[in-house]
Amino acid sequence: MINKLDATFRFYEDAANLRAHRQQLIASNIANADTPQFKARDIDFKTALQGASSSTGTARLITTAPNHISSPAGGTVGGEPLLYRAAVQGSVDGNTVDMDVERNQFADNAIHYEANLTFISDQIRTMRTAIQG
Repeated sequence: MINKLDATFRFYEDAANLRAHRQQLIASNIANADTPQFKARDIDFKTALQGASSSTGTARLITTAPNHISSPAGGTVGGEPLLYRAAVQGSVDGNTVDMDVERNQFADNAIHYEANLTFISDQIRTMRTAIQG
């Protein structure tokens, strides 16, 4: 029984960690909207969550060499590589950040993160009710 509870909470923990990393990526994209040659980055959340759920432990950023610094801008998230977001509209300076897309993704990710926290709260409340009677 405890293994089922642990697995349930691990899934929500992995999802929350991936959402937090994705929020950092999107925030980085927004912060670099005026940086020449900056390429917007993102992750495939569904694939990254499946990778995090199938592996042991929580989702962590992975670097490709010992001298690399861990950050949302490089490596992988949940075992999945960071992807470049396709440019919706070309830019003279080579920047691929579209502020409308980034704001939309930022809000969508924040809503999903809050929903994940609500699911965790509900799960804990249900368990507490079952224990207390």
